Amino acid sequence: MTADSTLVVGSGFVGTGIAQRLAAAGETVTLASRRRPAHSPATYGARWRALDATDPVACGRLLDRLGPRRIVLVHGPSDVTWCERHPARAAAIHTAVAANFAYLSGGSRVVMVSTDNVFDGSRADNAEDAPLSPANAYGRAKLRAEETVLGAAAGAVVLRVSLVYGHEPADAGKWLNFFAACAHRLLLGEPVAVPADQWTTPVLVDDVAEVTAAVLHAEARLPPVLHLGGPDRVSRAAWASVIAEALGASPQLVVPTPRADTRYASRPENACLTSSLLGRLPATERAVVRGIREGARSLAAAFASAR
Repeated sequence: MTADSTLVVGSGFVGTGIAQRLAAAGETVTLASRRRPAHSPATYGARWRALDATDPVACGRLLDRLGPRRIVLVHGPSDVTWCERHPARAAAIHTAVAANFAYLSGGSRVVMVSTDNVFDGSRADNAEDAPLSPANAYGRAKLRAEETVLGAAAGAVVLRVSLVYGHEPADAGKWLNFFAACAHRLLLGEPVAVPADQWTTPVLVDDVAEVTAAVLHAEARLPPVLHLGGPDRVSRAAWASVIAEALGASPQLVVPTPRADTRYASRPENACLTSSLLGRLPATERAVVRGIREGARSLAAAFASAR
């Protein structure tokens, strides 16, 4: 097993953020995904390997070659709408990837990044002991993956994360995270129709990466399930208004809209997470999770400079 080496399975927005944080700390980081990342990992000191993570033979070969001390599962599909249209396929993919790495992990520490969609949205917030009731096909797929990882990988941790946001270029060629999607449109003077009746606890991607790194390097055994939500419980419409303010855009461009009339129709009404554990664990007690106003201020310059 290679010292200070981490394999990140999934090279999307969150996986890339985690890989960047680990590489910046001097770790040997490999991202693995079916498609080449849009942003080359070589630019921030990591590397990429092509992998069909549903193929157990290919996963075994990669693990034998790399011998990672740590494995982070940030795998998809993560498009909630696609999962709703293809529930069986979504469940099969999520479960297969989880099984491949859980059963083949050996002595590696496994951390799976999961979702708030494992809850049905009937509660204003959800701590680690809240009853599970997936809101949609994506939530059901993730829950099956969670159960697979925790049942097969000793010492594994599921880190459920609320809505993640950060900078992405307009031409990223994918469904942008909520903040980025709003910011690019607002800076063009275009209206954004966003739900006033869907609530979340947004988390900046850099803070997700910081907490994930702390969990990966924890010296003591951790609880099997941890939650990471931001300090603000906010509707998407209210959050979009904060984004507009930070960017100097007109607040009139934010159009509060019923969730049922938007692409967020299959999301739970309350996609909110709280934690009764993170602040009490030695590994994570010092983690700083920023609120939406501080997060918006930190990102404003990056979006404005792209115009």
